[in-house]
Amino acid sequence: MTTQTDKALHLRSLHVPYEPLVLVNIWDAGSAAAVAAAGAKALATGSWSVAAAQGYPDGEALPLDAALASAGRIAASVDLPVTVDFEGGYAPDPQGVGENVRRLLDCGVVGLNFEDQVVHGGGIYPVGVQADRVQAVRRAADACGVPAVINARTDLFLHATSPTDHAGLVDEALARCAAYAAAGADCFFVPGLTDLTLIGQICAASSLPVNVMMRQDLTTPSALAALGVARISMGPAPYRDAMARLQAAASAYY
Repeated sequence: MTTQTDKALHLRSLHVPYEPLVLVNIWDAGSAAAVAAAGAKALATGSWSVAAAQGYPDGEALPLDAALASAGRIAASVDLPVTVDFEGGYAPDPQGVGENVRRLLDCGVVGLNFEDQVVHGGGIYPVGVQADRVQAVRRAADACGVPAVINARTDLFLHATSPTDHAGLVDEALARCAAYAAAGADCFFVPGLTDLTLIGQICAASSLPVNVMMRQDLTTPSALAALGVARISMGPAPYRDAMARLQAAASAYY
């Protein structure tokens, strides 16, 4: 894979329902090298982990220039497709989102997570507003000549008061999926959803490949694959595990 376009097309091809792409989320060039050496087909950052590794909380607290520098260093360090958790695009308005996405793609990455929560204001964008923001991402990618993979994330399930509310959110989630697909998204990410029946319902009805985040209360990747999931990510768990191991190793000396 020698060109950015080649990597983008390869990443897109890896999103296959029932044969999911498994992404152990990374946070810097060192973790990228480790996961690549383990046999990964593609690499994905997690915003929580990238921020934590540089001493910031999640939620676009990591300055944009620092986030872009991190993305560029990771992309330059491996010969694999790299997709970046770009949170809300570091801007509320479509124009600002588009400008920032162009800068991100100039770093050599070929995909991004793009979420519908209002990062600095709370709540979730109305579906029409978020669809316009997704369209801005697609137009920016087109302007760069990169067929970037847009992983449109809905925060509906993370914002729910209780998992018992999740069943009542499925219809809205699917409506958002359809709107984001029409705006140019390539994948639909439903973090926070752990009920296998509901995951299966969304996979069956979604017009896009579905991404699920592994959590302790979910079963194995094979169980998610059987439901039609096309992408499985780990979120901050790999970073937390690595830091716990480092602390345990260091404690032997103190």
